[in-house]
Amino acid sequence: MKADLRELRTASARLALQFAGIILALFVVLGGVVYIVVSTGQTEAAKRALADASQVDSVHDAPHDLLVTVLLPQGRDISPNMPDGLPDERALQEVAQDGGTITETVVADGRAYLTQTDVRRGKVVQISYGLAEQQEEMGRLLTALIISGVIATVAAALVGLLLARRSMRPMSEALALQRRFVADAGHELRTPLTLLSTRAQLLRRRLSRGGGEASADDDVRSGLDEIVDDSRALTEIVEDLLTAADPRQNADPERVDIGELAAVVARSAEGRAHERDIELTTQATPGAVVAGAPVSLRRMIVALVDNALDHAASRVTIDVSTDRDEVVLAVSDDGPGFGLQDRAFDRFATARAEGATTGHERHYGLGLALVAEVVDRHRGRVTAADRPTGGAEVTVRLPHFPPKGT
Repeated sequence: MKADLRELRTASARLALQFAGIILALFVVLGGVVYIVVSTGQTEAAKRALADASQVDSVHDAPHDLLVTVLLPQGRDISPNMPDGLPDERALQEVAQDGGTITETVVADGRAYLTQTDVRRGKVVQISYGLAEQQEEMGRLLTALIISGVIATVAAALVGLLLARRSMRPMSEALALQRRFVADAGHELRTPLTLLSTRAQLLRRRLSRGGGEASADDDVRSGLDEIVDDSRALTEIVEDLLTAADPRQNADPERVDIGELAAVVARSAEGRAHERDIELTTQATPGAVVAGAPVSLRRMIVALVDNALDHAASRVTIDVSTDRDEVVLAVSDDGPGFGLQDRAFDRFATARAEGATTGHERHYGLGLALVAEVVDRHRGRVTAADRPTGGAEVTVRLPHFPPKGT
């Protein structure tokens, strides 16, 4: 339970950070747009101020927020309190020699001035508009945007954390309920399965010590052996389900010979195959060893064989081989084939083979979905396809153990 709470907190924190990151990105974009719009507006306002002063050719006629320099035959007339750096001598000389208009931004005494130099009524006039107030306003706007962005990001993170925990709590409770259900079911099944195996073993020992007809004893003993094997397999499946109930528990992998395991599964399925008049054959290449969980791999092969027997017409083939760094398990049948191979591993899917009638629809329960999960847990690949000669084939590829070259 504590681990689930930690996972819930971690997932909620991640969602909150992602939500805060999205809000921050949106705020940066919005703030950038606002900053550009305001800056552009202030630049246009400064240009309009210079345009409004187009008739000024005297220091005495200039508004208080403009600095004016006029070149006269007897010298120059300059506004009082002219900062160091103004007037712009270079611009005055160029306009005096070549005429025209020069508009530029000049920095004087650490402040920026939008300056325009031209000829008015035969006199060279330079008018400067101070941008200090605009720059201070832009600085205040930038500070406000930064502070607002920090507040918005923190608030978004807190709100996102709260909403994420609220929304994920039901999922966490459902997951915990599912784990408890599997654990309880496994615990309840373990005891009767153990008793079944124990009683079957005791009965087999009594028959071994007792007399009677040899043929009858052999038949009963063979049946009891199958019961013991099946009960042991069921117990292993329950143990595997208990492990799978908590994905954080990883069992140590073991060396598993897929060929031997396939042969064991085939022997256990011979009775069912015989009842349906289906020929079940197994071919295995020696050394087809993988690293994994024997119980899970056996469940995988059982599911493949059961699926093939369900749809076969007369023959099911299990072929185990090696291909470079992989062990290849192919289970094929001569049935109607797959309808949609892409849906073969979906839970409770239904598909119809091409050209088949309604009676030949292929129904998928949990078997092939279980196969896909086991293959994924063992870092392998699984594919389903129709055979060129008819029927269907499921191919599983698992990493060979030990890897090639070791």
